[in-house]
Amino acid sequence: MSLAMNAPIASYDNMCSHDWIDAPHSTGTSIMAVEFDGGVVIGADSRSTTGAYIANRYADKLTKITDHIYCCRSGSSADTQAIVDVVVYNLNFHATELGEAPLVESGAAVCKELCYNYRDSLMAGLIVAGWDRKKGGQVYSIPIGGMCVRQPVSIGGSGSTYVYGYVDANYKPGMTQNESVEFVKNSLALAMARDGSSGGVIRIGIITEKGIERHIFEGDSIPKFYEG
Repeated sequence: MSLAMNAPIASYDNMCSHDWIDAPHSTGTSIMAVEFDGGVVIGADSRSTTGAYIANRYADKLTKITDHIYCCRSGSSADTQAIVDVVVYNLNFHATELGEAPLVESGAAVCKELCYNYRDSLMAGLIVAGWDRKKGGQVYSIPIGGMCVRQPVSIGGSGSTYVYGYVDANYKPGMTQNESVEFVKNSLALAMARDGSSGGVIRIGIITEKGIERHIFEGDSIPKFYEG
């Protein structure tokens, strides 16, 4: 059998016209925060992705705003870093004017305003958490679009979709600090095991009146619930 002389020849452009080449870069992460009596526990994975490419396996998504306020970042790394920089700048002025440390609620309000005002150009889902003298430990969820709501426990990022049921079933009001750390660590481990865009190490921060105490769990110290 001979090929027809007028059969179309596949061009280089046709051979390379795969959907994934022109697809927008997706982002993924797993972040979480929970209140306990005396403070909050925050946590995140460390994988930063550019589409299907892992750009950074050791990213720090727990970003300092003040000594007692931190932001868990999900979405575009550039967008969330820019937002936190502006929030830090504003809260430094705020603290200078007041002569005292700003409230967690104030940090969340500034984040909310930026996310809402620039909701059409920024891709940022944030959790602002910390401790202050007025309300103690607090967690504020600021999803994409700029809504802001205080929650006793909050999860975010692409990995959160895999663990909503686990979080609902295992969260208990009035948990101790150690129970909260285990709860966050287990939730993030489950999210990282299922979400291809989450991974690396688990970073944990415990924020109390004394400031923040940070921990990193990697390798065999990350909980495993099944053998694949």
